[in-house]
Amino acid sequence: MKKLLLFFTFLFFFLPIMAQIEKPPTYRGCENEDIENLEACFNKSLTSDILEDFKVPEIVFKENYKGKMTVVFVVNKNGGFEILHINAVYNELKDEVRRVFETLPTIQPATYNGRGVDTRYIIPITIPLVQEEMVEEIIPQNTEIPVVQDDIQDVIAINNTLFPEFESELNIPFTHRSYDNIVYNISKAENTHSAFKPYIYNEVKPYVDLNAQRMELMFDKSSWGGRKLLNEHLVKIQGDNFWFTLDLLWDLQLGKDNSDIDYTYNNTRALQIQGGLNEKFSFFTSFYESQGRFADYINRYAISHKPNENSFGLVPGRGRAKEFHDNGFDYPVAEGYISYTPNEIFNFQFGHGKNFIGDGYRSLFLSDVSSPSTYLKISTNFWKIKYTNLWMWAKDNRLGFNDGNTMQKYIAIHHLSWNVTKKFNLGFFEAVITDNSDKDGFNIEFFNPIIFYRAIEFSNGSRAGNALIGLDMKYQLTDNLFLYDQILIDEMTVGEVFSGDGYHGNKFGFQIGLKYFNAFKVENLMLQAEFNRMRPYTNSHNTVSLNYGHFNQPLSHLWGANFWEGIFITRYNKNRWFGSAKFIVGKKGFDFDNSDISYGGNIYRSYDDRPSDYGNEIGQGNTTNIFITDLQGGWVINPSTNLQVFAGFTYRSFDQLQQTNIDPTKNTTWFTLGIRSELFNWYLDF
Repeated sequence: MKKLLLFFTFLFFFLPIMAQIEKPPTYRGCENEDIENLEACFNKSLTSDILEDFKVPEIVFKENYKGKMTVVFVVNKNGGFEILHINAVYNELKDEVRRVFETLPTIQPATYNGRGVDTRYIIPITIPLVQEEMVEEIIPQNTEIPVVQDDIQDVIAINNTLFPEFESELNIPFTHRSYDNIVYNISKAENTHSAFKPYIYNEVKPYVDLNAQRMELMFDKSSWGGRKLLNEHLVKIQGDNFWFTLDLLWDLQLGKDNSDIDYTYNNTRALQIQGGLNEKFSFFTSFYESQGRFADYINRYAISHKPNENSFGLVPGRGRAKEFHDNGFDYPVAEGYISYTPNEIFNFQFGHGKNFIGDGYRSLFLSDVSSPSTYLKISTNFWKIKYTNLWMWAKDNRLGFNDGNTMQKYIAIHHLSWNVTKKFNLGFFEAVITDNSDKDGFNIEFFNPIIFYRAIEFSNGSRAGNALIGLDMKYQLTDNLFLYDQILIDEMTVGEVFSGDGYHGNKFGFQIGLKYFNAFKVENLMLQAEFNRMRPYTNSHNTVSLNYGHFNQPLSHLWGANFWEGIFITRYNKNRWFGSAKFIVGKKGFDFDNSDISYGGNIYRSYDDRPSDYGNEIGQGNTTNIFITDLQGGWVINPSTNLQVFAGFTYRSFDQLQQTNIDPTKNTTWFTLGIRSELFNWYLDF
C-alpha cells in the first residue's frame, strides 16, 4: 500500500513538471545564450523585431487612439510563427500585426525529449495617444509613430498543451449558455451540422478557436494557487502520446423560496477525469456526490416521481435519491464515455450520459432533460451529410410497476443531417422504443444502422415497439439570424388530420424558433424566441413501457405532451461576466387527482384510458396556465471547469383549473446564489 501511495504521489506531483518543455524556442541571435537565458533573449529579440517593423495604421492617427491589443500566437514545432487570435479595436491593426508576423524569421523551436514541439504565446502591445491638435498640424499622415518599447509587457509563454482537450475527441460539455458562440460560428460556416449535440472538440476546431478564446480570459498568475484557481486544470499530466487531467468540481448553492421551507440548498462535490491516448482515442468520467433541497414545486415533483418504495424521490435530470436530513435529497450521479475517431469520417462513442438533437432550447426529438443513460453512438461525416446512429439502454421504473423492479427498455435512433445549400439544412429523424418483455434484450433488428424503423415496427406488430419519425430544418436568414424548426410524428391518420375533430390518434408536435446572434450589433448578445406545441397522447403508448421516456422523465420535451409553450431567452457575456433572462408562457393539460382518465399530458399513462376518441384538444383535462421568469448572472472564476459565482431569481405562476396534491396552484418566488461548475443543463422550468 505504501508503494502504491508513493507511486500515485509521483504521478500527480512530479510528472506534470516533467511533461513541460525542456528547452524554450531559440530566437535569431540567441544561439550562443545559456539555456536559462534563452527565454529572456527570445522576449527581447522578438519585441525588438516587431517594434522595428510595426507601422501604426492611418486610422489610429485620425481617431487619436490609445490602447492595447493582444496577440495570441504559436511558435510551431518547425520554428514558424502562426497567429491564433488578435484582439484589437481596428481591423487595420490586425492586418498590420499579420503583416509583421509574416516577416519574422524561422527559428529553432522549443523541444521536449529532443523533439520540436509547439508553444503558444500572448504578447500585449500598447500604442501611445497622440494629442488631437498635433495629428493634423505636426505629424504627416504617412509619418510613423513608433510603438513604445517600454510599454510592451514581457511576452508571456503559454504551453500549447495547457488545455489538451481542445485537440481531442472529447465532447464539449453541453450547456446552452456555453454553446452560443460555438453554434454561431459553425452555423455560418459552410457545410457544417449543428443539430446533434454535444459536439466534439476536434469537430469544431476548424471553425472556432477555443484555445485562443480561453487565452483571452487568462489572468497573469505565476503562483501555483493562482493558476489552478483562476486559469488551469487542477492536475495535468502529459507525454508524447497521452494526456490526462483531473479536476474537483463544486455546486454549492443557498437560497430561499416563498414556501414554509427554511432555506433551499445544493451541496455537490465532484471528481472529473479526462484524457487521451494518441490523437484518436479519448476518455472521460465524472462522479457527483450531492445533497439538496429545492423550491417547493421541485421537491414535490421529485417525491411524486420516486422510482420505488426504497427511494425518497427522483431529482429531475439527475436521478434516484434517498432522503437526507429534513426533506432533503441525497442523489449521486456518475457519467463517463470513451470516444474513438479512426479517420475523418467516423466517430464511435460508448458511455453513460446525455445527448440532444435540435437547434432550440427544447427538443422534440431527443432532449437532455432526463437522467443519464447508457448509449452507443456512431457519427458519420461525408460530403454534405452527417449521419448519427444512437442506441440507448433506458429504464422504466415507475412506482408500483413491475413489482418495484426496474424494467429495461431500448431505444434506437437515426438522425440524418443534410446541407441542401450553404444556408439551408434539412434533417430526418426516426426512433423506435422496445422493451424486454421477451427477455431477449435489444432486438438485433434495431442495430441495423440504415433501416426504416416504422416498417420494422409494422412487421413485428404495434406492441413490439413504438416508432417515431421527424423532420427538422434550419435556414440562415442573415449572417446573424437563424430560423429553425422540428416536426415530430408519433402517430397520424391522414384522413383525420384536417378534419378538425380532435382525433386521439393524431399524435404529433412541432417547434419553430429564431436565434439572433450579436443582436443589434452588440457582440455576444444572443436573443432567442421559440414556440413548441405537442398534441395530447404524443410520446405515449397503450403498452405503457413503450412510451418515449426514461427513468420517469420524458426523453423529448420536458412537459411531456398536451401543451403549447412560448419561450423568449436573452443571454450576454463579456470577458468572464455573464447574464441571462428567460421567460416562458404556456398552457398544459394535466390529469385530475385520483382519476382513471388520462387526458394525454402524462406520457407514462396508456392512451387507452382517454375519455374519447374525438374532441381531444391541447390543454384538455386539468387546464393549467404557466408563466416562468428566470434571471441569472455571475462571473466565471475558472473557465477550465466553468467554475462560477452566480445569483439567480425564479418566478413561477402555476394556475390550475382544479388544484392537485402534487403541484398545488400557487406562485413561487425563489432566490439562489452560490458557486458552481456549470457543465450540464439543469431544466427546472416546468
